[in-house]
Amino acid sequence: MAAGYRLIEACLAAGGSEAFTAAVLDLVEWMGADQIMVFDLAREPATCLLSRNFNRLRLGGLLAARYLDGWYREDPLLPELAGVAEGEIRLRRMQDFAGAMSEAYRAELFDRPGLAGKTALLAAGRRRRLVINFYHARTPETEDADMLRLVARLLLRHFDGSEEAPYPPPLAALSERERAVCLGILGGEKAEAIAGRLGVSPATVVTYRKRAYEKLGISARGELFAICRRG
Repeated sequence: MAAGYRLIEACLAAGGSEAFTAAVLDLVEWMGADQIMVFDLAREPATCLLSRNFNRLRLGGLLAARYLDGWYREDPLLPELAGVAEGEIRLRRMQDFAGAMSEAYRAELFDRPGLAGKTALLAAGRRRRLVINFYHARTPETEDADMLRLVARLLLRHFDGSEEAPYPPPLAALSERERAVCLGILGGEKAEAIAGRLGVSPATVVTYRKRAYEKLGISARGELFAICRRG
């Protein structure tokens, strides 16, 4: 448990800064989750704040893109999220809302990706209304509800209290150069133009793009646009 305390301390120290994303991902991976996805549903359309699959890296970005492509409107927890009070954290396990899922929603976000279930936390702040999803390839034997609530509190504290970044939130997981390449792609630039702006070769831009896509759990330009869509 000493390792867990150190990871929590790192999250607290990094709150509000670019270092927070890496710190909280380290904590969630240590907790044993296969995937985490964080969305802000305070306004239309939904916004992805964080997405990572720790075992199948590309899956995290794919699922985030699908969820943002309108499936979030069928989330069975959406009506409850609207009633969560500011500062409140609610924990809901798969069995609590599975019966309210449509067959299409379950097939798209659980059956086809091979995910057994999830634990969701609903968290409301002054500016944000978060759905924080912890997914598992297999149903865990035990799960620390207090630790999950703590992670939700850390995420809400960071995202609700931080100033709006000049780039989409998922890009906080990247290095400065990786982020610059992704922003160039989002801005419609070709590799040669990005290379000229950054003072590097086009081959180096391709390397930065590959590293960025691996971290984001995506494999294509369209997926980058999907997860970086702003509300």
